[in-house]
Amino acid sequence: MKYRIRHTTRYAYALPVSHCYNLAYVLPRSTDRQRVDTIDIKLSPPATTSNSRSDYFGNQFLQFSIEKAHSELDVSITSEITIKDSSTSINLDFGNPCSYVKYLLQHSKDWETLCAREFMLDSPMVQQHQDLADYAAASFSDDRPFLSAVMDLTQRIFTDFVYDPEFSDVATPLADVLKHKRGVCQDFAHLAIGCLRSLGYPARYVSGYLETLPAPGQEKLIGADATHAWFAVYSPGEGWYEFDPTNNKVTGEQHITTAWGRDYSDVTPLKGVIFGGGVSPQLFVSVDVRRIEEDFFQTQSQSQSQG
Repeated sequence: MKYRIRHTTRYAYALPVSHCYNLAYVLPRSTDRQRVDTIDIKLSPPATTSNSRSDYFGNQFLQFSIEKAHSELDVSITSEITIKDSSTSINLDFGNPCSYVKYLLQHSKDWETLCAREFMLDSPMVQQHQDLADYAAASFSDDRPFLSAVMDLTQRIFTDFVYDPEFSDVATPLADVLKHKRGVCQDFAHLAIGCLRSLGYPARYVSGYLETLPAPGQEKLIGADATHAWFAVYSPGEGWYEFDPTNNKVTGEQHITTAWGRDYSDVTPLKGVIFGGGVSPQLFVSVDVRRIEEDFFQTQSQSQSQG
């Protein structure tokens, strides 16, 4: 499936900003199931300096400065992405059992496994805690297939927690989310990551977009989509697998990846320093995800099967 994504962020300031220096994690990355075809970047006012770079995790980010007075900042990214749907290839009832995953994490010298172990450590927004381990423990037993256990945890978060945009913000502690059983996609991703790390498993935060479809007979509204967050977990010898606790599913072709890291703080969509601007700037965010043609992977597969 091929998508065109337009992500627009606009700040309106009470007073002029004389200078600003920004980092933007709004450039989708290429992965095993995702190909970036085109990216178009528009900045208003025009940037004084602008370039894209790769960070420690392999994400592409935009670094720019505006060194003239402005009262609004508009960052608009239009990208075209081709997605391969890999969700149907995952059999959650087979694979490494939980006990063997832990054994390999402790003893394997495989390079990918050694690199994955850093995602077992605490990060700025996700710290291990016994309460998280206690909540997750019901899903994990030594002989249960690890991915089946992770899916069970995903389903329990979906069932036990209420999606409530009014409850939390980026500074809400994970302990409050667990206590009140409320939050948004970012909170649920952090919760799952905290649970897994507290049990001794590697997990990372994934940011991106989720295509939303209109009700039957209704037209899709422009800008009706949103940024989204989910998590990925690592099983030695099997690789990384992504789960979406907000929607109780393994990620599929409607999940479009922008970046990943230890938690949200590594992949904040837009952050920086401004000089001036007054207090309480107004923020407007619009995301539109549109299907534009069928997946080239599917076309190739059909051609091969017919040949």
